Amino acid sequence: MKIAFMFPGQGAQTVGMGKDLYEHYEEVRKVYEEASKIAGKDIAKLTFESSLEELSKTENAQLAIATMSIGILELLKKENIVADIAVGLSLGEYPALMYGGYIRFEDGINLLRHRGYFMGNLVPKEKYAMAAIIGLESSKIEEVCAKIREEGVFVVPANYNYSAQTVISGEEEGIEKAIEMLKESGAKKAIKLQTSGPFHTSKLEEARKAYKKELEKVSFQEGNIKVIKNLDGTIYKASDDMQEILANHIVSPVRFDKAIKLMEEEGIDTFVEIGPGKALSGFIKKEKKDANVFNIDNIENLTKVIEALKQLQ
Repeated sequence: MKIAFMFPGQGAQTVGMGKDLYEHYEEVRKVYEEASKIAGKDIAKLTFESSLEELSKTENAQLAIATMSIGILELLKKENIVADIAVGLSLGEYPALMYGGYIRFEDGINLLRHRGYFMGNLVPKEKYAMAAIIGLESSKIEEVCAKIREEGVFVVPANYNYSAQTVISGEEEGIEKAIEMLKESGAKKAIKLQTSGPFHTSKLEEARKAYKKELEKVSFQEGNIKVIKNLDGTIYKASDDMQEILANHIVSPVRFDKAIKLMEEEGIDTFVEIGPGKALSGFIKKEKKDANVFNIDNIENLTKVIEALKQLQ
């Protein structure tokens, strides 16, 4: 058995996520307490007691999701369940890098504090939106986006989730136009997402520059577990310029589709999504019908998954 740990991105947040784990496990509470000290805000209170609107602000959602994921990792560590490879979606790359030993916990939380703030606030003032396009190959989506850009309206692919799902990002007008054109081109579904910024596009250049300065203050470590980059779907190497990669990550599309292919090449047969929601598990199930796919976002799932993984070992 070869295991991948997968960490979700923004959009997976729900009020109260992980509360049962927080109440039940001292290890999880400790992670929240430490993360809250570093971030300068009470992440438990924010996650369990605020409104969805407040929690969904980029500067809050990134910290809340990552803290929940890291809390669950502590429980898996206690059970001696380890991964052969780790991957995240967008902000999920940070818990993956922390798990892989590339970034210290304190640095990771501090980076997400800045990343979330810059991505949420250093954004041009136009109205932006994102939409998931399902059932159409990415080359067709790229073509339609290019046509709309020729008309002077900004829209680009931002997340290549798996072969049949790509998320587009851009001006609201461009997204509406793209949805219409892509449905005409044969897309099965086009769903507007609850994430509002033009994430993973060139519109976040100002955020990238500001964030790069924060990244330059961090000393990265040599990792001990393989971690896949969102940027190009390859594994991080010791020679990689982490500051450059993680800064460019903000303005570049996420290639989760390539990460899935790479995990297949690496012989991964068991996938565990760690944190809120089941989005990444869903992508894997679409591409790999015979894989063992699990997600851990509450005590019930945690117990079942630990039991199942021990039987598979």
